[in-house]
Amino acid sequence: MTIGVLVVEDEAVAADAHAQYVGRVPGFRVAGVARSRAEAVRVLERTPVDLLLLDLYLPDGHGLHLVRSLRAAGHGADVIAVTSARDLAVVREGVSLGVVQYVLKPFTFATLRDRLGRYAEFRAAAGEASGQEEVDRALSALRSPGTAATVPKGLSAPTLEAVARALRDTPEGLTAAGAAGALGMSRITARRYLEHLVASGRAARAPQYGQVGRPELQYRWLSSRR
Repeated sequence: MTIGVLVVEDEAVAADAHAQYVGRVPGFRVAGVARSRAEAVRVLERTPVDLLLLDLYLPDGHGLHLVRSLRAAGHGADVIAVTSARDLAVVREGVSLGVVQYVLKPFTFATLRDRLGRYAEFRAAAGEASGQEEVDRALSALRSPGTAATVPKGLSAPTLEAVARALRDTPEGLTAAGAAGALGMSRITARRYLEHLVASGRAARAPQYGQVGRPELQYRWLSSRR
């Protein structure tokens, strides 16, 4: 079953771009596009929605006011907030209302794809947790792998997150060539990011034998860092 997303954004160009981004992510569909708080309410009254991709600054009220009214009415749709504001007080208020993630404008398709992928992973978790570790693992799906604060000069945090996620999602491991092909980058670039993950203790590498010529290095995510 696909996850229905309501894009709430007052700027027409941004709304179209965000809707196109959502439509490109497997497992997600655009349930509607609203340009105001009032229009969002109308869409929610007639259309099943699982997730709001919500701009916080709307022409007829703050986005968190919309979230607050939805919670009061018993609507359980999750929210990913989209904003150019960096006010941590607003972030804290959003968390208290059930905003699961924040995406700062401007953002790329890769950034939103990563956030939606993490949300889908979190949403797919079901059943009763066997212990604290399993609860932590489910919640960690909503968080980035902690790369942004430790990205060295010359590397991009969104790209590092994408490489880390590809490695985490491939239990058998990836070579630099495999990562490059999966992510649409050069082999040299992929190797730089993979080596950084090894250096920071997030991944391990080992020679891959069995092929003619020089063995390739196989990189694997360290499950204890998941």
